[in-house]
Amino acid sequence: MNDLTCVIIGGGHVGLHSLKAIKDETRGMVNGRRIRFVLIDKQPGHVRKMLLFRPAVGQEEITIPWTHYSFLEGVELVRGKVTSVDSGGKQIRYEDAQGNHALMPYDLLVVAVGSVVRQPASDRGGIALTDPQAAADIRERWRANLRKAAGETNREERKRLTSIAVAGAGISGVETSAELALEMRKEASSLGLDPSDITVYLLSGQNHLFLEGPEKVGKKLDRVLSECGVTVLYNRKVMQAEAGAVKLSNGDTLPVGLCIWTIGLIPNPALRSMGLPLTSDGQVLVDECYRVQGAKGVYSIGDCARIVDPENGKADLMRAGEGVLQADRLGKIVIADLEGRPAPVHKSAGSIMEFFCIGLGENRGFVWGSKWGLHMIITGKLGWKIRQLAWDKGSMLR
Repeated sequence: MNDLTCVIIGGGHVGLHSLKAIKDETRGMVNGRRIRFVLIDKQPGHVRKMLLFRPAVGQEEITIPWTHYSFLEGVELVRGKVTSVDSGGKQIRYEDAQGNHALMPYDLLVVAVGSVVRQPASDRGGIALTDPQAAADIRERWRANLRKAAGETNREERKRLTSIAVAGAGISGVETSAELALEMRKEASSLGLDPSDITVYLLSGQNHLFLEGPEKVGKKLDRVLSECGVTVLYNRKVMQAEAGAVKLSNGDTLPVGLCIWTIGLIPNPALRSMGLPLTSDGQVLVDECYRVQGAKGVYSIGDCARIVDPENGKADLMRAGEGVLQADRLGKIVIADLEGRPAPVHKSAGSIMEFFCIGLGENRGFVWGSKWGLHMIITGKLGWKIRQLAWDKGSMLR
């Protein structure tokens, strides 16, 4: 009998976890047929997107070579971008790293292309934290500003050069602003500047942080950020980033040396050309077992899919933790479908326990959990260790 071909589109944390889960559950064989695994991704390795802010504050490498992962042994790695899915003919069209177009047949297909960082209109100025190169540009900009500030005699101009606005106060904005404040203070001290002159503004369009939890948790997070050197400005959005300042939605102008956009995620726009059924927001439509509607043998999970708990009607958020749990369940679903057995259905992580962890710089973390109306908050070094563990588990480094 011929081999089965299982293609995974996307080598982010969800794609990697999906591949490993399916390999583990099937052990590379089902119904007497060997499974050939193919991973398609446009990157030269796994990009730890959860740590995208790290190259903006330091020189940490966040791309892990594919060779690091032992479970990829025997997996065919194709560097390219999938441009369309022919679910009727069970084949995909992709463009390889050299720009050549090719077709690849599949028996099983997992679409895990994730999300991309939302970008403001190009005429709004500033730099969006979208990829490692943008992060490196951000780091060079603020370091150059501090070097200028060290030789600046005008007090107001020096203050502007040592100030940054982070537009967008989701978890990415919180982590970016906290790490920036700490690293900029270290750099300022080495340049002979007063570290207390460093100002990082975090702009929120809401009246409190951490909308995923109770308001009191957001207030606690605000206090911890203040200890890190971050000033949160509420009910204000950045409307325009110009040379030397940002214009805010309340009419104020804030003098800053740099504006960084961290305004959330959107499903990968590449989905719109693939020919899969999508929601109005651009997520793939799947059932409670992650099967793509009207496309036999095709599954989709992670940020790129609209996944709803059939018991409570809640949709999963675009978070790494949800994606990892989906991937683990997907392995069991695939083997059940192949063997003709009932497959397990999706169950949201929140129905088990609400859990969020945030990194705020070395030895500073913020963890919130909730179960049966009881709330748990962990800060400091332990919170930091938990956040590090979550990052490493997401990228399968532990």
